[in-house]
Amino acid sequence: MAEKTPQTYENHAKTVPLFHYFTMPFLLVNVLWSIYRLTQSDAFADSLVALAAAVAVLFVAFFSRTNALKAQDRVIRLEERLRMQDLLPVESKSRINEITISQILALRFASDEELPTLVKTALDDNADAKSIKQAIKNWRADYHRL
Repeated sequence: MAEKTPQTYENHAKTVPLFHYFTMPFLLVNVLWSIYRLTQSDAFADSLVALAAAVAVLFVAFFSRTNALKAQDRVIRLEERLRMQDLLPVESKSRINEITISQILALRFASDEELPTLVKTALDDNADAKSIKQAIKNWRADYHRL
């Protein structure tokens, strides 16, 4: 098996080329084409149905991606809250529920050693996900993100 490139802040975002560069653009072009056909066709009802179908398929593709990510975010939230229960000092454990989902999603990349300090920063300074990720020195890779 080929070795994976070490994950960092700069390269952690995941792009699925067939989805992002083929499927979604193709579906968007299909909607635009359907709008054009609606304005140029004498068969208004047929063109309207084709446009509605094109929009529906675009929504199916969009929501299939976003719903999968939301489900994965819920699992990550649970995993990270359990990890925080194990790693945080007693005074911080009572504040775990104050951490936002975007902060939790960023904190998942922090090593066990860095987590308590970054949680404190997230809570006390209301740090956003980007600044949390940028503060991580020892990146904990997540190669399973959808």
